[in-house]
Amino acid sequence: MRKSICVITWIRYIVLFPIFAIMKSKRYYDANPKAKAKKKAYDTEYHSSPERKKYRAELNRIRRKAGKYGNGDGMDYDHTEKRFITASRNRAKK
Repeated sequence: MRKSICVITWIRYIVLFPIFAIMKSKRYYDANPKAKAKKKAYDTEYHSSPERKKYRAELNRIRRKAGKYGNGDGMDYDHTEKRFITASRNRAKK
């Protein structure tokens, strides 16, 4: 009985912790509309830059060539290891 409670507590922590981090950022931007507008303007400019477009196109090309584009397998291409790894692992490395 005691072991199952520890496992449930651990699972709750793992599942809920990322949500709290997201909620903190969302609460900040909801409370500060000027900061939210500034971030949105920055993100729009950043993601529409020629470098970002070229980078996204390269990633899509690699995924299409590997047959992974749009299949929902949760894998990202890692440029340092030159292979596909899980999205969570790839984003944690950065």
